[in-house]
Amino acid sequence: MDQELPVPDWTRVFDVAPVPLVLLTPDLVIVHPNRALLQQAGRTHEETVGRSLFDVFPVPPDDPAADGPANLRTTLEQARDTGRPVVMQIQRYAIPRPDGTFEERYWSPVHVPVLDDDGRVVFLLHRTEDITHYVRLRDEARGEADREQRRVADVEADLLTRTRELESAVTELRAVGARQRRTAQSLAGLAAIVSALAAAESRPQLVDLLAEHGGAALGASLLALALPGLPGGDLVLTASGAPVGRRLAADAQHPAAVAARGRRVLVGDAGAQPPPAAGLRSWAALPLRSGDRLLGSLTVGWPGPRVFEDHDVRVLEALAVQTVQAVERVTRLEDERRLASATRSLAETLQRSLLTDPPHRPGLDLAVRYRPAAVEAQVGGDWYDAFAAGEGTTLVIGDVTGHDRMAAAVMGQVRNALRGIAHAVDGPPSRVLAVLDGALAALGTSTLVTAVVARVGPAPEGEGAGARSLIWSSAGHLPPLVVPPGGGPRLLGGRPDLLLGVDPTRARHDGTETLPPGTTVVLYTDGLVERRDADLDAGLDRLLAAAGDLAELPAEEVCDALLARLAPQRADDVALLALRVHPAPGPRAEPSPAPVRGARVPAVPDPNGALPHGLP
Repeated sequence: MDQELPVPDWTRVFDVAPVPLVLLTPDLVIVHPNRALLQQAGRTHEETVGRSLFDVFPVPPDDPAADGPANLRTTLEQARDTGRPVVMQIQRYAIPRPDGTFEERYWSPVHVPVLDDDGRVVFLLHRTEDITHYVRLRDEARGEADREQRRVADVEADLLTRTRELESAVTELRAVGARQRRTAQSLAGLAAIVSALAAAESRPQLVDLLAEHGGAALGASLLALALPGLPGGDLVLTASGAPVGRRLAADAQHPAAVAARGRRVLVGDAGAQPPPAAGLRSWAALPLRSGDRLLGSLTVGWPGPRVFEDHDVRVLEALAVQTVQAVERVTRLEDERRLASATRSLAETLQRSLLTDPPHRPGLDLAVRYRPAAVEAQVGGDWYDAFAAGEGTTLVIGDVTGHDRMAAAVMGQVRNALRGIAHAVDGPPSRVLAVLDGALAALGTSTLVTAVVARVGPAPEGEGAGARSLIWSSAGHLPPLVVPPGGGPRLLGGRPDLLLGVDPTRARHDGTETLPPGTTVVLYTDGLVERRDADLDAGLDRLLAAAGDLAELPAEEVCDALLARLAPQRADDVALLALRVHPAPGPRAEPSPAPVRGARVPAVPDPNGALPHGLP
């Protein structure tokens, strides 16, 4: 060509590339980041160029176990030392925000060395994609426990390995020529099937995904799985588009049963032979093997005749291998779900066994409630307790951080330890919490705990007949609610002391309150008032509003009313403890005025159409 082509401005091309890129020296110093990387990391050109990659993106100081930076450094050095590209697995790597905090992110990095004419590495090109949104969506959708999260990581690692193997196979097959192009296309379709099968959560869903993606990749009109699942060793044959599985005798001559016994069946043109399903002219049935075990069979069918060349058979066998892994994974998932359900049921039973009925104390009306979150009867660390202590009564409400069986186990330890300390220690609630904090530290309990300990006893002389005294201490917990017989409901003041498990040497304090006859005190956990779409002050305002007409109700009805008005959706664990000082004999008290914070009581109809107690 006579026309001279323009010389590309490679710096500008690098900058406008839509994927995040950064050019590094062999010593991992930033030479040039492109715009996509700067936007993604929230950094400027001046803040990055000339600095070490790990000075710009340091290890979070409060997360010493973070392995993302170490993994990134190791693989960058590997690419530099070997002169070969390195593809990393998904990495968790928190990046600093402008305010000095760190934001957890997940990345998919690739390192490519840039060589000079002598084959020496002069630069490292680092490409990384932010897949945080994908990882979080995946975790939320599965809602799995820690073991399932590890399983997901294993599945991703296996999928990455298989994808690399398939990419390598495709690269080799491209060089063979036109005859092998169909094999390469089939393998690419197989990779899509493998990716799709990773999302299967049950056997029916696995068959649907096989039909959806395998049919398109193989040009097949039928995909079916025959798996054991019936008494006597018979098989369940589940085909694409079939609403229910079909019973198939294990010793039948059906191709799926023959393959399930370990023999491959390939029929290129059925002719007069009866097909395994209507409309089929050719089919292949392959055993599903895991080591020496036979798991069943995979049947693929086509409406027309077909020649099974070697590469066709290899693709089908590869699909069978991937199907075996998917079947085993789905089977493990189903077994784990059954085990997890049984474990959750046992954990909830054990937790409820610790949450005993309150004692009967003269002059006091006590009621308690524990309600777990609605999702599969989740258990957590919320608890209440009430027990006699000499002439008085000790009340406890608390919350161990977490919503799992570990939190419930720690809750049981903390509750029992607190009971023993309360009986052994001669002192106010602040002393009980201080001794408990020290005991937890000595036992090596690292979980954070909030709690309120209160003692109710006779009021000092001169306070009137039937009055009681309340002495309480709070370890980072929400303030108790007081509903007096006259006047609006209010929250007991005073700044709460430090949570348990932070600093056992920190001093703790008590608050005192006189409870005239007819006064109600409510201790509660955060599930009653906290909402994702509102701050805590708004939740406490709602509590005061909901308690505005409860002054005359027994403790049992107070608990039911607060749960119905404030936590009808069962979004979080809730523990409640209500104590009412029996009113003195005499005429019924006048209705209490509006709450202290001025909030209006919401009218919540009951199932029969009646309004809540006390509302017009």
